[in-house]
Amino acid sequence: MQQEERISLNKYISATGYCSRREADKLIDQARVAVNGNIALAGTRVSPSDKIYIDDELLKVKRSAKNDLFIMAFNKPLNITSTTDEKDRTNIIRYINHPKRIFPIGRLDKDSEGLIFLTNNGDIVNKILRAGNEHEKEYIVTVNKKLTPDFAAKMSKGVHILNTTTLPCKVRQLSGKTFSIILTQGLNRQIRRMCEVFGYEVISLRRIRIMHIQLGNLPTGKWRYLSEPEMNTLMQMLESSKNEV
Repeated sequence: MQQEERISLNKYISATGYCSRREADKLIDQARVAVNGNIALAGTRVSPSDKIYIDDELLKVKRSAKNDLFIMAFNKPLNITSTTDEKDRTNIIRYINHPKRIFPIGRLDKDSEGLIFLTNNGDIVNKILRAGNEHEKEYIVTVNKKLTPDFAAKMSKGVHILNTTTLPCKVRQLSGKTFSIILTQGLNRQIRRMCEVFGYEVISLRRIRIMHIQLGNLPTGKWRYLSEPEMNTLMQMLESSKNEV
């Protein structure tokens, strides 16, 4: 970062590994962030000489953030919440108990299980979550009753939920009550809401793939670092994503 360069406060905070930009915006709104002793406002821009505090903790940008970058693949169990909120005793950070500060990339509902990424880099969070990237996520879903012969075709065309119509997706029936679905969206409880439109209740929902990363045989409740080939492919896929300034 050059001496005269000024960047948005939320980007500065994410660069320290403290949290993602979205979480940083929440902290700013809660008046928990100060710049040079003054409570920060939304839209504040800062320079390297500024002193940034969160709850009286001084933040420092890592000089070798790229070298320190890691992404974890975690097989989230049921009843674990994809949040960094310490008040939630079921939060994913508490469960993993990693020695370094980490935060989830996106979310997986408490009553869902399977693959979720965690990282120490806020910029990666923004790139992966950016809607325009159209990164695929694959799920295995079991519902409460037998699927009709036309279920997959109807689901794949898009379903009207939350005052919008979901994007077309790939749906394949695997057995009487189970199907796989590949989405490029992440609306709130999207799959469950889509199933409800056709009169089905989701009994189990497991995410088995994000982009090119497979859950594979990773045991429930365990995590692993992405391999170097996986990271290289991921970075190539994200090259077209532009960081917000």
